[in-house]
Amino acid sequence: MSGPLSHVAVVGGGAWGTALANAAAAAGHTVTLWMRDAEAADRLERARENARYLPGVPLHPRIRATGAPEGLHEAGTCLLVVPAQTTRAVLGALEEHLRAGAPVVLCAKGIERGSDAFMSAVAAEVLAPGTPLAVLSGPSFAADVARGLPTAVTLASADAALAASLARSLSGPALRLYHTDDVRGVEVGGAGKNVLAIASGIVAGRGLGESARAALIARAFAELMRFARSLGARPETLMGLSGLGDLVLTASSPQSRNFAFGQRLGQGEAPEAASGGKLAEGAFTAAALVALARSKGVEMPVAEAVADVVSGAARVETAIARLLARPLKGEAE
Repeated sequence: MSGPLSHVAVVGGGAWGTALANAAAAAGHTVTLWMRDAEAADRLERARENARYLPGVPLHPRIRATGAPEGLHEAGTCLLVVPAQTTRAVLGALEEHLRAGAPVVLCAKGIERGSDAFMSAVAAEVLAPGTPLAVLSGPSFAADVARGLPTAVTLASADAALAASLARSLSGPALRLYHTDDVRGVEVGGAGKNVLAIASGIVAGRGLGESARAALIARAFAELMRFARSLGARPETLMGLSGLGDLVLTASSPQSRNFAFGQRLGQGEAPEAASGGKLAEGAFTAAALVALARSKGVEMPVAEAVADVVSGAARVETAIARLLARPLKGEAE
């Protein structure tokens, strides 16, 4: 591996950023892990462990943690691993420090509030025209990836050759990247499954049983497919890792922040308390997802129920009763 692509920058020192930095280093790259908090970056560099987000997981020797953005210019590709709602601001602040023409891989799963824009659209507005963009998504817990446990995800770019090249470059001993040119399909799956995982958590927290949760996941996935088609995404993308695969993972495990958030909502906690101090992207994405679906004339009753509960517009029991009272239809409708 030679040339600028052998140096990867990871922007964001949370659990997922640290995990992807470890994975990129394991794939043979030199990695600069940039963190907004320079003191936290210095502590990470000295301790060689992200004790706050991934305790007990050593930082790979090829990773250098820093709070200095100037080092980003050395990297031939940049993984942006910050929350969806801060993507615009972080890109705006760091754009001048990125290598011209270096691909930017967007790793947040969400829709921007206010603009209802997916991350690729946000990045295209902020970065220099022609900057190569890609999106990374799929069923992956940060702790698994950081520890080198087998994981498979999807990398998408409108430039199919770039997607294939990045997937080959970033794949390592345990992290396997598949590639596609269906950017919108991957983004819909990543953003939508967070909202639907909250619904699954609510069912679990409410003690409604595994039969109810299985039915909800199936019906939720059906509405996600309808929405994806309305945006021109390919059904097979939603049936893959970044859609069904990610939904199965995050809608079935308390390791998922979105599932855990929903579970606490189902147990009666108020939305503002249920996060437990951890980011649940689906809580921010729900309203934007519903707004986009309505603009396309697509019904998403499960997502609407989540948006209402998260915003405080409906109580959990009211949202559940509303779903159960919907008219019976053919399964394909």
